[in-house]
Amino acid sequence: MGLLRQQKSFLKKMEILETVEKLVLENNQEVAIHELAAALDMAKGTIYKSFSSKNHLYLELLILNEKRLLDFAINYKKDIEQSVTTYMLYHMRESNRTVLFHAIEERITNTETKLQKLFEELYGIREQRIMELKELVSEHLSAYESHISVRDYLSYVWTITYGASLLLSSTYYQKSVGDRTDLMSFYIKQALRV
Repeated sequence: MGLLRQQKSFLKKMEILETVEKLVLENNQEVAIHELAAALDMAKGTIYKSFSSKNHLYLELLILNEKRLLDFAINYKKDIEQSVTTYMLYHMRESNRTVLFHAIEERITNTETKLQKLFEELYGIREQRIMELKELVSEHLSAYESHISVRDYLSYVWTITYGASLLLSSTYYQKSVGDRTDLMSFYIKQALRV
């Protein structure tokens, strides 16, 4: 495959991923391939040239999302407060994305058996993110004389973040509870405590 053809293929794949993410967020649910094709004004077969299945498409979307999180870890690996804040705000500001992507990953993990290389890539990126933050988190934990492991601390941050995202995306919260900014700040402060 020539370089120009590879570039066109990559750009088409990115267009499909960006569109499916936009549709998932707008609809607050997974999108059927025919809906995606209509939004892109392309044939379903064109989508299947880039992605072998709907699960393949969603797994690539999860990988793209995980790469964004890895970029945060790399960019803020010298400042624990900035690192945790950026990570948590990314999830909480688009809480529907966080909840939906988690549900999609759980569904795919429990049903998909043919995409092992993509799962390995996804988990490899997560592991790389942990390694990028290892020294920073270790110093933070030492400063608090905490004996929790780096991996457990990052799991703790994820737990707070995911719980906050569930609340922030709930219909009840959106209709009846106050300022999101104060609540998000509270969760971030909680996560930074050890």
